[in-house]
Parts: sequence; structure tokens; C-alpha cells
Amino acid sequence: MGLLELLLVGISLGMDTLAVSICKGLSMKKFDIKKSIIMGLYFSLFHGFMLIIGYYLGTSFEKFITSTDHWIAFILLFIIGFNMIKSALFDSKSLNDKVDFTTMFPLAFATSIDALALGITFAFLEVKIIFASILIIVIVFIMSIIGVLIGNKFGNKYEKKTQIAGGIILILLGLKILLEHLGVL
Repeated sequence: MGLLELLLVGISLGMDTLAVSICKGLSMKKFDIKKSIIMGLYFSLFHGFMLIIGYYLGTSFEKFITSTDHWIAFILLFIIGFNMIKSALFDSKSLNDKVDFTTMFPLAFATSIDALALGITFAFLEVKIIFASILIIVIVFIMSIIGVLIGNKFGNKYEKKTQIAGGIILILLGLKILLEHLGVL
């Protein structure tokens, strides 16, 4: 697999992260570079580690991973999206710009499950996993920062509406992942 293919794979892997980062950016009253970098590190390092784990798991657990990854991503994204909507509608201080472990772990895990399955594929293709992981980490990190910036730009103008929209986007993203894996889309 060449550099161009790896770049395209990295961008496609980063699309879920971009969407979630936009949603997190919507929750920020003011753009915070430190929080953005922390988010970028969570998302990108999870992608890199999941890719490597998948690579080394190889075919041992391939059927289990590919049979459950879409359900796990759907459930996590649904819960997070639902909580965003509920928070926007019923909490007076609805913005959640936290980047602590309990906030970021489920987001990073849900968006990086596909990297685990891709790592298995990379093992079959004999891809140089360290180079591929570093490249994907960089791509996902950049996409995460861009997503936070985009979300923050719109979030400041339309606060609660954008948070509701962000929650809906996360739910739809989870549903899309589920339906694709079930062969409906």
C-alpha cells in the first residue's frame, strides 16, 4: 500500500473524528487550543493504537471484532448524542467542553473501532504498520483540531441549536455505521 492510499485511508478514518470534533467544538464557549490539542491527542492516539492492536491480533479475533464493532460504535455514539440533546434542552449550563478521561474515552474509543478492523486488514496486506500508524495519527490529529475550530465558530453563534444538531449528528453517525455494517446502506 502506497503513500497516497495510506493518506486516503487516514482521511477516511478521520471523518468520524472530524464529525465528533465539530460537535465538541460546538460545546466550547471560546476556542481553547489546550483542550483542542488534548482532544486531538485522544482521537489520534486511539486510532494509532487501535490500528496496531488490530494488526497484531490479525485473524485471531477478526470475526468477533467485525461482528460487534458497529454495535459498540452505535451504542456509544447514540448515548453521547442523546446526552448532548438532553443537556441542551434541559440543563441551564448545557455546554460540555470537558476533555477529561470520562468524557473523551468513549468518544475516542467509538471513533477508533474501525481502525482496529483496518489493522487486521493491514496485517493481511503486510503494510508497514509503524509508518501507517504514525501517518494516520498525524492525519486524525489535524482533522480533530480542524473539527473543533469549525464547531466552535458555529457554536458561538447558535449555541443550543448547534448542540442539539451535534447530538443528532452523533446519533445519525452511529446509525450510519450500524446500517453500513448490516448491509442496509
